[in-house]
Amino acid sequence: MKTRVLTAIIALLLFVPIVLLGGIFIQIGAIALGIVAMSEVLIMKKKLVISPEAILSFIGVTLLIAPSNWFNDLPSFLSVNFLFYLVVMLLMLRNVFTKNIFSFDDAGVITLAMLYIGMGFHYFIAARHVGIAVLFYALFIVWLTDSGAYIFGKQFGKHKLAPHVSPNKTWEGSICGSLLATIIATAWMYYFSVGHTSLLVAVIVTLVLSIAGQFGDLVESALKRYYQVKDSGKILPGHGGILDRFDSLLFVLPLLHLFGII
Repeated sequence: MKTRVLTAIIALLLFVPIVLLGGIFIQIGAIALGIVAMSEVLIMKKKLVISPEAILSFIGVTLLIAPSNWFNDLPSFLSVNFLFYLVVMLLMLRNVFTKNIFSFDDAGVITLAMLYIGMGFHYFIAARHVGIAVLFYALFIVWLTDSGAYIFGKQFGKHKLAPHVSPNKTWEGSICGSLLATIIATAWMYYFSVGHTSLLVAVIVTLVLSIAGQFGDLVESALKRYYQVKDSGKILPGHGGILDRFDSLLFVLPLLHLFGII
């Protein structure tokens, strides 16, 4: 418990100033988080983080995370989408030159991971660019849902939510966590005019985002179960890896874009 608390304090001391400063600080921070998260996927797949496919995946995830204005000076035919596709092509060619030691299945998993991690952290930057209240709105949804689900699940949980993926989660915890997040985060959203919506729409959007965050958590739990690991990584003692901490947020942030908030 002491290790978990100490890690949380140190992480917050690093994370909060970066969020508050925004700009280049959060851009570099998001790329660093994305590369670490990508390395966690590689390690789960038992791939070396200094291998050619790892380097390609780091380039690909950086292309997706970085804000579009980073590429303004490139020729028009070198769009981010085109450069990313070149990375995918090189990953497929890697299969040819390694005689299936690096397979098409490996290339597919790495491509999926680049999209999942890259676009998630791209919208992390986008949310902060719109305003610090928007990013904290997303963070509050995730933190409150997770905390509420844990507290109420421990106290009242009886019915398993997804025992084949995450045996400790319960319907009672899930519902109470979403209700807690919806009440508090909606108040934040409405007070700071996040999204400039009516109160009813704010409630609906916040509830949907809270549920989406739980789906993100379950997806990452399924990923870990598939690769038979307890945590995605060890960079955060007592908490696991970057994917363990950002799995819900990687689902919530793209939906903020879908709803026109970022």
